[in-house]
Amino acid sequence: MAQGENENIIPINIEEEMRGAYIDYSMSVIVSRALPDVRDGLKPVHRRILFGMQELGVLHNKSYKKSARIVGEVLGKYHPHGDSAVYETMVRMAQPWSLRYPMVDGQGNFGSVDGDNPAAMRYTEARLKRIAEELLVDINKETVDFQFNFDDSLKEPIVLPAKVPALLLNGASGIAVGMATNMAPHNLGEVIDGIVAYIDDNEITVEGLMEHIIAPDFPTGGIIYGYNGVKAAFETGRGRVVMRGKANVEIKDGGNKEMIVITEIPYMVNKASMVEKTAALINEKKIDGISAIRDESDRSGMRIVYELKRDAISSVVLNNLYKHTQLQTSFSVNNVALVKGRPHTLNLKDMIVHYVNHRHEVVIRRTEYELREAEKRAHILQGYLIALDHLDEVISLIRSSADPETARNGLIEKFDLSEIQARAILDMRLQRLTGMERDKIINEYKEIMALIDELNEILASEEKRMEIIKGELAEMRARYADDRRTEIEHNAEDFSYEDMIPNEEVIITVSHEGYVKRTALTEYRTQGRGGVGSRGVSTKQDDFTEYLFTASTHNYLLIFTDKGKLFWLKTYAIPEGSKTSKGRPIQNLISIEQDDKIRSIIQVADLNDQDYLNNHFLVMVTKKGVIKKTTLEQYSRPRTNGIIALNIREDDQLVNVEMTNGSQHIVIAAKSGRAIHFNESAVRPMGRTATGVRAIRLNDDNDYVIGMVCASEENATLLVVSEKGYGKRSKLDEYRITNRGGKGVKAMSVTEKTGTLVAIKEVVESDDLMIINKSGITIRISVDGLRVMGRATQGVRLIKVGENDEISSVEKISKEEEIEVIEDATVITDENPEASSDEPSTDESEDSSEEGNETND
Repeated sequence: MAQGENENIIPINIEEEMRGAYIDYSMSVIVSRALPDVRDGLKPVHRRILFGMQELGVLHNKSYKKSARIVGEVLGKYHPHGDSAVYETMVRMAQPWSLRYPMVDGQGNFGSVDGDNPAAMRYTEARLKRIAEELLVDINKETVDFQFNFDDSLKEPIVLPAKVPALLLNGASGIAVGMATNMAPHNLGEVIDGIVAYIDDNEITVEGLMEHIIAPDFPTGGIIYGYNGVKAAFETGRGRVVMRGKANVEIKDGGNKEMIVITEIPYMVNKASMVEKTAALINEKKIDGISAIRDESDRSGMRIVYELKRDAISSVVLNNLYKHTQLQTSFSVNNVALVKGRPHTLNLKDMIVHYVNHRHEVVIRRTEYELREAEKRAHILQGYLIALDHLDEVISLIRSSADPETARNGLIEKFDLSEIQARAILDMRLQRLTGMERDKIINEYKEIMALIDELNEILASEEKRMEIIKGELAEMRARYADDRRTEIEHNAEDFSYEDMIPNEEVIITVSHEGYVKRTALTEYRTQGRGGVGSRGVSTKQDDFTEYLFTASTHNYLLIFTDKGKLFWLKTYAIPEGSKTSKGRPIQNLISIEQDDKIRSIIQVADLNDQDYLNNHFLVMVTKKGVIKKTTLEQYSRPRTNGIIALNIREDDQLVNVEMTNGSQHIVIAAKSGRAIHFNESAVRPMGRTATGVRAIRLNDDNDYVIGMVCASEENATLLVVSEKGYGKRSKLDEYRITNRGGKGVKAMSVTEKTGTLVAIKEVVESDDLMIINKSGITIRISVDGLRVMGRATQGVRLIKVGENDEISSVEKISKEEEIEVIEDATVITDENPEASSDEPSTDESEDSSEEGNETND
C-alpha cells in the first residue's frame, strides 16, 4: 500500500454501519417505494407515471402515445429505476380486472385475466383516463408542494391534488421492510356518499359510515361471503374478507344434466390457473361429480362451465369447489398508508378524515392562488382605467418622452401608478383605446372585483370551503359512479346472539324484593276501570310488583338505584317468564348491593349515536326534592360494575329519572298532594357526579317526592293516583308555572278516603294503565275511560283496594291493536256514588310560587 493511502481509511464498527445502512434502506423503501400516501392514494411510481403522462400531453382526449415513449419520459425525468418496473406498473393501471377504476387507457395487448403477459412496450400505446386527470386537476395552481427530482434538474409533485379519493377507490398493495399494505377497492358512489356524510357530521362513527360504504367492491365482481371480516377491516384497518366466485346452476339441453356456470371470479385470481388446478383435482378424485370443464369466456364476458354427472348433487359439488379451489379465496385487508411521511394503520374513518383534510388544504391553496392572480389582474385593470380617464395626457406624455423608461417614470410620477401598471399601459395596443374596448375593460374590472370578494368569502368561511368540496365530489359522482359489482352474502358467523332474538315489545316487571322478568305483551288483557283485576305476579310472601313497563328486546336498559348508581342491561338478558312466574333476582344480572333498590329504568336504543346522546338529557329527582340534569352522553359507556350517576346525601334517595330533549316541562309531585311545574331550562346541565339543586320545597319532614313528569307539550294531560286507588286526569296548563324550588300547587285533594299521592304520569288517550297493588293484584285499564277533571279534585276510583292493601305501582303501556276485555269484571261507572265529585276544590290559597335556593352543585 502506497504511503498516505491509509490516511483516507476511516475505521468503523461494521455492526453499527450495517444497522444504520439498513435503517436508511428500510425508510427509503417504506417512504419512497412500497406504501401509498393517504392523501392521493398513490405510491411514488404511480404518481410519477400520471404526472409524466400529463406533462407529455397524453390526455384522455388526445392521441395515444407509444408506451416506450411514456416509460422513457418517466425514467429520464422522475423515476431512476428499471424500465420494466415502470412499464409493468403502467400496464396494471390499465387493466380493468386489476383496478376498480383504471387510470390508464391502453391500446394493444395489456395482458388478460388468464395471466397472459402484455406485449412489449414498443408495441403498445397508452393515454390517461379521464378519471386519472381528476387527480391532477389544479396542480398548476400551487395546490401541492413540489420537490426536486433525483438530479435536481426538474421538480415533481410530492402529492397530487386528488379530486377523487383514489386510495379508497382502487386500494393499494405493497411489501415494504418490516411491514406491508393490502388495501381493498371500493365503489366510487358509495365512497363519495360516505365522505359527504362525514363532512355533514364530523362525529359520525365507522358504523355510521358503513351505512354508505357497505363493503369493498372488487373489479372482478364476485361475492363477499360473510361480513365480520369487512366490519373488522372498516373498524380497525385489519380484517380477512372471504371472496367467492359467482356461480349459477343451469340445466343442460335435454334436461338430464346440470351445469355449474361461473360468471365472476374472486379478485386477483388467475382464471386459467384456477381451471387447470380444478381439472387436476378432478383427476386426483379430490373433487367428484364433474364430468367436463369448459372455458367459454369471450368478449361478452366470463363463462366457465362445469358439467356435472347425472347422479351429482350441484350444491355438494359447488361447496367442494369453494373448499378446494380458488373459487373461494380471502383478501387480507391491512390498511397501512403514509400519514405525514410515517406509516399508520387506518380504519375507514381515518382514511376519509385525511382525504377531506387534504382536499380542504387544496381548496385553500387554490383559492389563495386564484386570489393572488385576480388581484394582479385587478391592479393592471386599475392602471388601464386611470390611463383611459386621462387619455390625452397619457398620450402626450408618451409622445414627449425620449425613451420607454422616461415614459414609464413619467406615468408613475404623474398618475401615481406602480411600475407594473405603467409597463402594462406602455404595452397596451392602440385598439384598446376605442370605446368598445374601454367598456370591456370596465366590465372585466367589475367581474374581477366580484371574484375577489367571492374568493375572500371562501377563505373566511370553512363552511363555504366544505360546500365546495361537497360540490366537487357530487360532480365526480355524477360523472364516474357506477353500480356495485361485488355482492354480499351473509354467513352464520355474521349473526350474533342478539341477531337471533326477535326485536319485539315485552313487559318488564321488577318486584319490591328485586325479582325481574320479561313477559310477552299479549299475556296482559285490558279490563274496565274499577275492575277487580287478575293475578299477574306470583311473589313470595311480603313481596309485590313495584315496576312494570314495556321495552324493546334490543334496547339498552339504564337501571338507576336509590343510592344513585347506574347499571346497564340489554332487555333480552332478562330471563323470560310467564305472567304468574316470580322471575330472577336482579343481583344475578347486575352487581347491585343487597340493600340497594331499583328506582328508575330508562330505555335507550343506541348508545353510539353521538348526536342523540349529546342532545338528550337525564333529569333526576330525589326524595328530598333535589333535581339534577346531565347529558345522556355521560352515561353512554357501559361498565360491568356500574357507575355513580348522582351523589346523594345519606338521608336522601333517588326517586325518579326521566330522559328529556332539553326543552320540556317538568312537574314534580309530593306525597302531600302538591306539585310544582317549571321549565326544564330552569335546571342547568351538570356533571355526572354532581349533587343537584332544589326542585320543590316540601311541606314538612314527613313529606317527600313521589314522582316526576317531563312533558314535551304544554297541552299534555297528567294522571295522578292515590294509594287507595283514586285517580284523575288533568291538563298540564292547570298547573301554573312557578319558580324552581317553590311549594307548587295542589295536584289532588288528599283525604282519608283517597290516601296520599303515590304516582304522577303523563298520559294520552291511546295509553293503557297497569295498576299493581302490594298484594300482587294487577288491573289494566284504558286511559280514554277516564275523563279530564279539575286539578284540585280528588278524582274517581280506578281500582278496588282491600282494607289492608294499597297501590304500589302505576305504569302506562301502549294499547294493543286487539284488546280482550274481561266480560265479568266489576266496573265502577262515573255515576257510582263512591266516586268523588268532579267539582274542583276551592283551596287555592295554599298555592305558592316562592323561589327555592340551590343546594350544593
